[in-house]
Amino acid sequence: MDNIRIGVIGAGANTRSRHIPGFKTIEGVSVDAVCNRSIASGKKAADEFDIPRVMDDWQALIADPDIDAICIGTWPYMHHPMVLASLAAGKHVLTEARMAMDLVQAREMLVASESADVISMIVPAPFYLEYEPTVLEMLSAGFFGELLEIHARGMGGGYFPDAPLTWRQSRELSGNNIMSMGIINETIRRYAGHEQRVVAHGKVFTTERKDERDQMQPVEVPESLGIVAEHEGGTISVYHFSTVSHMGQNGVLEFFGTKGSFKYENGQAWISEKGDREFKALEIAPEKRGGWRVEADFIEAIRDGQPVTHTSFADGVRYMEFTEAVQMSLREGRRIDLPLLVG
Repeated sequence: MDNIRIGVIGAGANTRSRHIPGFKTIEGVSVDAVCNRSIASGKKAADEFDIPRVMDDWQALIADPDIDAICIGTWPYMHHPMVLASLAAGKHVLTEARMAMDLVQAREMLVASESADVISMIVPAPFYLEYEPTVLEMLSAGFFGELLEIHARGMGGGYFPDAPLTWRQSRELSGNNIMSMGIINETIRRYAGHEQRVVAHGKVFTTERKDERDQMQPVEVPESLGIVAEHEGGTISVYHFSTVSHMGQNGVLEFFGTKGSFKYENGQAWISEKGDREFKALEIAPEKRGGWRVEADFIEAIRDGQPVTHTSFADGVRYMEFTEAVQMSLREGRRIDLPLLVG
């Protein structure tokens, strides 16, 4: 397709900062319509990015014959119906991360994508993509030896008791997703593969918060979460997430092997070999540097049939299975073995 016309549903922060600008830099690609939570917010996005049409019905946007592909930037509760509608209409679809509300929805989306002759893609976890090709190459070559442990910390926010409720703290809007659990698991799985067992513990400290209408609502999603997972290859992953840890470390990933270690922290990759007493910054060749190219990858998959690697619906189902296992462990107070027979 020489010319690809994009329809955007949900012009949130990530869509405005990354997706719309990213599409507009690609020759032959145009963002032709936007549908947001209100006409006013849709018009604001349209004015900002010179989008010619503002629509108030997402189903009409998907059905529009002048739209070739759909970019879904809504909260997770709308991903499932919008993706299914897009696939049924024969539209290519890029949906925001946190694939779905739960594993059943994710599997239905995967089945629908496999029978549709279009491209289906999930916005990938954005963490340290520029270093990933080099580090994965080093790991595969045995530079770090056998991977033994992985420690992940997503401890940002500092939501004090008087902070308002966000969509991430509402199961009605976020489903089984908890904080950045899914997208960090997606990242870790690129290095360590599938999990075979999971155990989790979580806690809500502030049981009610005010919503956008200044009404008190229950907080249904853990504000502190710890997870221990064992991968099929024997690697142990330890996760700590929190929305109440003021000044907590966020987006830190540490990998410990039998010959060396590496970590991602403060936007930089660091490595340490056996005998080193401290980490050193990893310098990579410019030609090996990866990066954010989500919009370009989506368009190349449509035009040239390039395989979707970051991130396919099959990969999304895997991290939604991890998410489901965490919820089961929290609910039942036990270790959960994978794969799950859910749905």
